[in-house]
Order: sequence, then C-alpha cells, then structure tokens
Amino acid sequence: MRTRPVLALLIVVLAIVGGSVYALTRPAESRDGSPAAPAVQGEADDPAVPAGPDAGAEDVARAYLTAWEGADLAAMDRLVVDAPDDFIERHHAFSQELGIESLALTPGTITFQGEQAAEMPFQGVRQVEELGAWPFFSALKLVVRDGRWRVAWAPETLHPALKDGGRLRLRDLPAEPAGLVTRSKERFPHDSGAENYLKLLAGGLSGNAAEGADGLALEAVTPAGEVQRLLEKPSKPGRKVVTTFSRTVQAAAARALDGVERPAAIVAVDSGTGEVLAVADRLGGRNAFLGLYPPGSTFKVVTAAALLSAGLAPDSPLSCPSAYTPPGGHPFRNASTVTAAEGVTLTRAFAVSCNTTFVEQAVAKLQDGGLMRTAESFGFNKELAVPATTCKIGRHADNNELASDAIGHNSVLASPLCMALVAAAAESGVWRQPSMMERQKQEGDEVALPPGVAEGLRAMMRAVVTEGTASGVTLPEGTAGKTGTAEIETGTGTAEHAWFIGYRDGTAFAVLVEQGGGGAATALPVAARFLNSL
Repeated sequence: MRTRPVLALLIVVLAIVGGSVYALTRPAESRDGSPAAPAVQGEADDPAVPAGPDAGAEDVARAYLTAWEGADLAAMDRLVVDAPDDFIERHHAFSQELGIESLALTPGTITFQGEQAAEMPFQGVRQVEELGAWPFFSALKLVVRDGRWRVAWAPETLHPALKDGGRLRLRDLPAEPAGLVTRSKERFPHDSGAENYLKLLAGGLSGNAAEGADGLALEAVTPAGEVQRLLEKPSKPGRKVVTTFSRTVQAAAARALDGVERPAAIVAVDSGTGEVLAVADRLGGRNAFLGLYPPGSTFKVVTAAALLSAGLAPDSPLSCPSAYTPPGGHPFRNASTVTAAEGVTLTRAFAVSCNTTFVEQAVAKLQDGGLMRTAESFGFNKELAVPATTCKIGRHADNNELASDAIGHNSVLASPLCMALVAAAAESGVWRQPSMMERQKQEGDEVALPPGVAEGLRAMMRAVVTEGTASGVTLPEGTAGKTGTAEIETGTGTAEHAWFIGYRDGTAFAVLVEQGGGGAATALPVAARFLNSL
C-alpha cells in the first residue's frame, strides 16, 4: 500500500525537473517583445554588450546610442555586426574633419520586421565648432546574428547624407574684402587707371571691421554632385570705404585715354573742395601724383595771377613781339603759330600763348619774388595732403631764369595733380589741399587768391577756348582752360610734353601726354573726349 505515495512523489519530482529543463531550453522573450538568445561565451561580462534573457533589440540599440554619445567607440564596435575594419577610424575622422565638439542622441520607438530584424529611429544634435547645433535624424538597423541582436551599421548611420557614397564637407565662405567705392557707393569702373591709387588707399585701411570675416558652411554632396547646405555661419563683408572719386568722372577720364599711344594721365578735382574726382594714370608708377614735369604754358595761369596781383588787368594794353631779350639775358621767342602783334591785351596774349609778353612782363614786374609767392599760393613748394611729390619752383638767380620760370620751364616742375589744383583755384578763387577720402581740415589747407585775380583768370581762360589756342576743338559750353607745350631734353635730342588744364561746372582737370607734342594738337582732343563724356 505504500507504493502509491512513493509513485506519486516520484511523479512530482519528475515534473519539477522536466519543467526546469523546458524553462532553460525554450527561447526567451525580451521586454520589447523580440526573441533573445543566450549570451555568447566571452561577452557576458562586457558591460557594453547587453546579455541574458532581456537582451533584446531595444537593449542593444540603446546600449549602442549610449556608447556613441559617450564616444566609447570600442564598445560600439563590439555591438556591430560585420563592422568595417576602419570603423573606429571613420568615426574619429568624421568628428575631427567636421569639428564635432559633442553629440546628444535621443532614441525613438523601435519597430520589428519579423523576428530577425528591427529598426530604431533616433534624433541627434551635434555641436559643430564655429557653427553651433546641428540636428539630424537617422536610424539604427538591427539584425539577429549568432543568436544575438546586433547593429547592422552603414555609413548613413552617421548621417543620412552619407548613403550611397554621399559626403559631408566644411567649406569656407570668403568674406568680401574691405573695398573702396566711389562717392555714390558704387564700384570703380573696369580698367579705370586708378588702380594703383586705390591700392595705396586700401593699404591704409586697418581693423577687423574694415577687413571683414570669413564664414563657414557645412554641406552635403550627393554622388551626382548636388549640394545641400546644412549649416552656415555667414561671412561678414568688409566695410565699404567711401572715397571722393566720382564714378562718372572716373569712367570719362579712363575712356578718354583709350587709344592714346603715348603715356598719359588725367586728374580731375572738385574746384570747390579739392576732392579728387578722378585719376586715370597711364604714365605708370602713380606719376599723375608723383611725377614732376615742366608744365610749359599751362603755368601761365600762375604767371598771369602774379601779374594781376602786381597791378595789370585783363585788358591792359601790352605787346607780343616776335622775340624778347631780357636785360643781360638771351632771346625768348614765340611758337611758330603765334603772330607778333602790338596793342594786345593781357587776355589776348594769354589766349594765344604769347611767350614774349609773359617774359617781358615777368621781368618788368616780378623781380621781387612775386612769381614764387604766387606759385606757392597755388600749392607749389607745399606738401600735399595726399601721397604726392611736392611741385616746385625755385628762386631765380637772373633774368633768364625768371623769364624761363614765367613760361613754365627752368625750375618749375609740376604733376598733373598740381596743375588740376591750379585750374580749380582759378575757377573757385581758393586753392585747396587735395583729398581722396574724408579728412579733417588743417590750417593752411585753403589759400584764397587776392581780390579780382580769380575773376581775371576766368576771363582769360575762357578766351583760350573761344578765340585762342583751344578754339580749334569743340568743347562743351562753359569750358575754360589753357594749353601748354613743354620742351624737354632727351637722350636723342628734344621732345615736348603736351598739356591742357581747365575747368567746367566745378570740375577742374589736367591732361598730360608725355612727349606727345603740342598741347593743342594732342592733349586738347583728349580733354574734349573727357568733357564730352561727363
């Protein structure tokens, strides 16, 4: 009778043992509903690799994102199936090349494709050096391999733009450099002839505000070469610095020199301010400001001002002999185009450029240094407020030197800039320091001409255009000026610089054609093209 209890007890024991075996051998189910397999030998002790009956797809995905966020690349590598040999190097290079400073990851809701595959979307925010926060969305793909869930890594896991051979790049966005613009805040005309002067001005600009700052862009490039900008720090353009130049006047000056075979220059200034409106320089080496040339008969504007200050009037009766010899000197003659005449006025002698009249009157009335004093009131022997050579006149030692100075030779040397300022003083009645940018006025920047002198000069310079040496070329109404031809010695003989200076409606100018011959024949047509383009 005792056999039945024993048998019953045996059945219970066998049931317990059998249940335990079944529990140990049936597939486990993780908390995310995915099947989980036993731990692989050697990985159970790795804290980065989830193990045990709860090591499902979501556990692996979260473990991978946690390791990635903490830059634990070795742990990430252990969670990846079939990882490329350069898995760790790729992540290092990605961060270094793009300037990644930190990474934050937020997992999404995992989804399953059967029992062997899953996908977890996630959102990431990278902090990029100089660019700031860079948000992105991607997904972790997971598969079961060797009984465990693993991350099926691909380049697009780093960023979707890397799929199928796409790439990411940082690209510099160069700042537009600090620039000089005309007074109307426009660019300078192409091939303006002012380039060397603008470089000079630009060299004086300083400071970060002037130079601007480069920008930076993070871009995705598809295999087909299409570019998408993902993140950007815009460049900061350099400050535009306004000059005194007029775009219209500069363009007219530049185009007026087109086709001129000899080295030449045009300088234009505002008669009322001294501001440089244009400089078209094809002399080379900034010689429109730095070069010194004998101004020839254009200097008669200064000599005429000295004679007016000494008591002559525009209508004073004078003579224009074919030759004149100063006391103790040598003969001075007129150009072949000048007809000797008696009873001419100072205005007429100026208009036809009679050398002998000016030589005779200078020797008679300017022995006391009056020519030099007047020239200095027109800016000679004075340092200019722009980078330029000082134009010169020296003290005369005898009548020959005084006579030669009076017609723009001997010690008299000037640049086109100086002669443009002479014309400006004649129009406005005040000689002014030149400027190419805004500047504070200083003592001596303005020198008023004596009463009546400017009025007399304007009458005489108008006569040059209406009845004198410039009357053979059509100039716009209101133009006044003075031609000049300056003889120079060369290595092979003599040559002549061609000049024309003048003004119209507040714009004063000087034209020089180096070794161009007669002023009326060569410089005057250039001036006409310039004025007709304004």
